[in-house]
Amino acid sequence: MLNLLGPRARFCDGLSRRSFLSVGTLAIGGLTLPELLRAEQAAGRRTSGTKSIIMVYLSGGLAHQDSFDLKPNAPDGIRGEFKPIDTNVPGIQIGELLPKLAASMDKIALVRSIVGLRDEHSSFQTITGHGMGESQRNGHPHFGSIVSKMQGPSDPITPPFIDLFPTMQHRPYNSPGPGALGPNYAGVKTDGEDLASMKLRYISPAQFSHRRELLDAFDGFRRGVESVPLGGANANFERAFDVLTSSKLVDALDVSKEDPAVRARYSGGSNKHQGDGAPLWNDQLLIARRLVEAGVRVVTVGYGFWDTHGGNFKHLQKNLPVFDAGIASLVQDIHDRNLDQDVTLLVWGEFGRTPKINKDAGRDHWPRVNGALFSGGGLRTGQVIGSTDKQADSAATRPVHYHDVIATAYHCLGIDPHEFFRDISERPTAILPGTAQVIRELV
Repeated sequence: MLNLLGPRARFCDGLSRRSFLSVGTLAIGGLTLPELLRAEQAAGRRTSGTKSIIMVYLSGGLAHQDSFDLKPNAPDGIRGEFKPIDTNVPGIQIGELLPKLAASMDKIALVRSIVGLRDEHSSFQTITGHGMGESQRNGHPHFGSIVSKMQGPSDPITPPFIDLFPTMQHRPYNSPGPGALGPNYAGVKTDGEDLASMKLRYISPAQFSHRRELLDAFDGFRRGVESVPLGGANANFERAFDVLTSSKLVDALDVSKEDPAVRARYSGGSNKHQGDGAPLWNDQLLIARRLVEAGVRVVTVGYGFWDTHGGNFKHLQKNLPVFDAGIASLVQDIHDRNLDQDVTLLVWGEFGRTPKINKDAGRDHWPRVNGALFSGGGLRTGQVIGSTDKQADSAATRPVHYHDVIATAYHCLGIDPHEFFRDISERPTAILPGTAQVIRELV
């Protein structure tokens, strides 16, 4: 019998690695070998027309006036250290530490006037469309969970939603759960040991090639664990093991299979966490692109740490060039691989930073205005929507509510943001408030 167990290790939810691999067998133990192979063959290529989104969350909040909305004529104490540079779209300038994105601006739309945010260090606003407290009280689901509910998977062995968020020290940065939709609609998690397992760390490719033997082993494991009460965790681990046993998804998670020239463009960063936030790791962006090519509808990425209360400019001098290489490579790939009509990229954080530079050469929280980057999705790019005043303090023209950003993301997937979904108790719930509007300039 194949040994699928590997060394014993325990996750933060109390379930062991042995539990993960045992419970995972339930997902596929009932399949015959021909059924499995037919499913893989049918899902060998991205389904034409499948709409997907990569949502990149900048934990901590990027300083908008030092990246995409520079104010070189602002007074001392407000004006940052960086200079604006021209982009390949006449009249649009961004920060000098973003030259690759400047050269790709025709493929990018910037929203500079996002309003409605609150001073809240969490991912909830940008991912559920509601504040953390409200989301927790009312069970507002993750964006990807709603997409999973509304649209399901694009093929039999590809999960609709994969969550690349790591587990961050500041807990509100972490990915919101499926809320009132229940565990069946949680994203497949691939951080830490889960990702290692999906890369076949404990199971050799030779073992996976003997599918009939593997299926026999699954049947045995299933009989051994079928009496274990696992509640809602069962569905999550089943889907995680579906990913593990699909060579298509395993390959997507393995960036070593990527063209070396393409992978070199994504170089930079590290899988080590920054501060109490996420790693600034460009491999995650490449994995995200590979996942949407494999047919995943929603991939969420926690990317870097941007809470620069002190040493803002020193921190950005290190981080922004890595950000520039990673995001620009993702934009380029989406277009080079003819995904730009079907795959949307959305990059943003929970708020902007203060116009005033504090005594520690940092910028503090500033929910009054923020920005976002869109690319792909068939959107009208090569433009800037909205503006801030001379000090990047407030929206001066075309204020865009953050609900509108999320409404546009749903629209790109073919989902009406004013639709209702039914939660685990069959209660109808609006996806977003009725005031949310798709950003008309983009569509």
